[in-house]
Amino acid sequence: MKKIKLIYNPYSGDKTFKFDLDIYVTNLQQAGYEVHMFRSINQGDIENHLKDIEKNFYDAFIVSGGDGTINIVVNCLMKYNLNHIPIAIIPSGTANDFATFLKLPKEPDDACKIIANNKTIPVDVGLCNDKYFINVCAGGLFANVSEKIDKNFKEALGKFAYYIRALQEMHTFKPINLKITNSKETIEDKFDLFLILNTSGTGSIKNLSPTASISDGVFDFVGFRNVGIANLPSVAIKYLKGEYLEHDKILFFQDKDITIESIEEVYTDLDGEKGPKLPINIKNIPSAIKVFVE
Repeated sequence: MKKIKLIYNPYSGDKTFKFDLDIYVTNLQQAGYEVHMFRSINQGDIENHLKDIEKNFYDAFIVSGGDGTINIVVNCLMKYNLNHIPIAIIPSGTANDFATFLKLPKEPDDACKIIANNKTIPVDVGLCNDKYFINVCAGGLFANVSEKIDKNFKEALGKFAYYIRALQEMHTFKPINLKITNSKETIEDKFDLFLILNTSGTGSIKNLSPTASISDGVFDFVGFRNVGIANLPSVAIKYLKGEYLEHDKILFFQDKDITIESIEEVYTDLDGEKGPKLPINIKNIPSAIKVFVE
């Protein structure tokens, strides 16, 4: 019988995943899996658990949680040479940008059916200095919103908590001086926000970069030059419509190796988790992991 490890965060999203546990276990056993579970309750416990797992003990992993939980697991898989084991993702967090991009279902029967069908695809992973990300590396305005939201506030309002916090940030934010280097050129300018995207969206906005692909070996870089609060709505509308590529206030390019520097103290956000402070070097690791898909 094949062995599968189910890792879940009971505090993710609306906290209802635990009520469906028996349904998941039943379906997975019927699909020929012996199910081992790990319930995450403390910061760092997922890594402490995974670092001691034998390289070929499990045939698959399941991760239930939001983008932050997925980020933690992906970092462990890469760090401890477990990335040859495919992962199934069950979107049960407040933010599920990566799962949304792959159109992964939350319902137990549908999620287990995908695992039973055993279809996987290769997915690129980003390396930001010494930390990994699977969806986005961001910096500047709105980038660290998820880290600053009160836990109770997020539980009460869900995704709206992110938007409210973002609006609060707009009143105090100042553009940051960045030096951005890719394989072709170096750009120096003031920016409000930069995004290095593996998928097409972040912050529950789906089409931030319609050209993005998780298996093309490059990232989509999108940088908002010093737009200003007054001009932000008009630029944002064009951006959300996918009409931004020729806009003089938006820098867009694709590359597999990107370096960002600043004389200011700027921290990054990796999939909703706190990332390293600038300077950073981003490298694309092609086909680094395998993910179950429909």
